[in-house]
Amino acid sequence: QVQLVESGGGLVQAGGSLRLSCAFSGRTFRDCAMGWFRQAPGKEREFVAAISWSGGSTYYADSVKGRFTISRDNAKNMLYLQMNSLKPEDTAVYYCAADRLTTAQAMSVKTSHDYWGQGTQVTVSS
Repeated sequence: QVQLVESGGGLVQAGGSLRLSCAFSGRTFRDCAMGWFRQAPGKEREFVAAISWSGGSTYYADSVKGRFTISRDNAKNMLYLQMNSLKPEDTAVYYCAADRLTTAQAMSVKTSHDYWGQGTQVTVSS
């Protein structure tokens, strides 16, 4: 049974930074492409960023390009999202997700994913 546990959310002022982490357990981390998604109040969940199993390929939503960086540490079974220059519109619950045997590009367009975390709240004040 795969388990994903996010951490690192919180309250930050606009222009600030946060680093989200996602701990992965239960199967081979290297089998999975990993991604971050977010859901703001009253809105649908949306794609934020994805990374291939090796870390060699990354994809980002246009709204976060140049501000967010996704990375992974396969030795520690960890996924990260470094968020800089945060804006109030980045306020959302952030979820990590895992997809077996797929690519980061595919993960960015898929409508369903194999495994989800429980989410961590990020609030950006103006």
